[in-house]
Amino acid sequence: MKIKRFVCNAFQENCYVVSDGSRCVIIDPGFDPGQAGPAPGANAKTGAFAGEPFFGETVKDAGGAGELDGLYSYLDAEGLRPEAILLTHSHWDHILGVPALVERFGIPVISATTSLQTPEGLVSCLEGGEPGVQTPEGLVSCLEGSKPGVQTPERPISCLEGENEAWGFKVIATPGHTPDSVCYYNETEHILFTGDTLFAGSIGRTDLPGGDYDSEIRSIMEKLIFLPGETEIYPGHGPASTIARERAENPFLEPFNEREEIFPDEEK
Repeated sequence: MKIKRFVCNAFQENCYVVSDGSRCVIIDPGFDPGQAGPAPGANAKTGAFAGEPFFGETVKDAGGAGELDGLYSYLDAEGLRPEAILLTHSHWDHILGVPALVERFGIPVISATTSLQTPEGLVSCLEGGEPGVQTPEGLVSCLEGSKPGVQTPERPISCLEGENEAWGFKVIATPGHTPDSVCYYNETEHILFTGDTLFAGSIGRTDLPGGDYDSEIRSIMEKLIFLPGETEIYPGHGPASTIARERAENPFLEPFNEREEIFPDEEK
């Protein structure tokens, strides 16, 4: 499994392209279609998993006439066609590129959201009584009844926590930063995409509409922090980390820190 990180928009949001062969999914496409960047390939960083702050490949600002151009160039160069968009939550800096990607590839959007965070505030997204992700072009991710799920061209598929997997990832509900926050966990590869729930050395802010500090701490302590220590964390902003490192050093998780655990890449 290969992970490519793109740093998007003015908030330096991390979008990830996760591929296996020619198949790939896009997690939190925060690409700003109107924001230009450097020429494709500029400020690119490629590193091996061991010892690199992002474990994989990084592109800072996708480039060209808009940030999406760098993504398209990468997909073409790697022979990849996206199969789905996975959203960790609905804040606007994580979903700016959704309308363009849905239009270009006709792919489903997996989400557990009932609202959309815009620069103007939290906007309810109800259309015909069905919650979903509201983009400028319309409702692109619908719900089946009252269940979070994914809208495919054929039918809406329920994607509840523990009910099934989304393209090889277990969907873990982690409310706190937002009520609809989820994480995507691949047990085989030991990778966890945490959105804005858990960062390297920090946690997501909870002072925005819908945020709840107690819920976030419970989500982290009950559902994430006891995953295997070697699990690599890919957050929505900033550098990557591991569960072992956050369990031992994250100041927001005191007094739960356990210094005696050895990091997988360090000696005793």
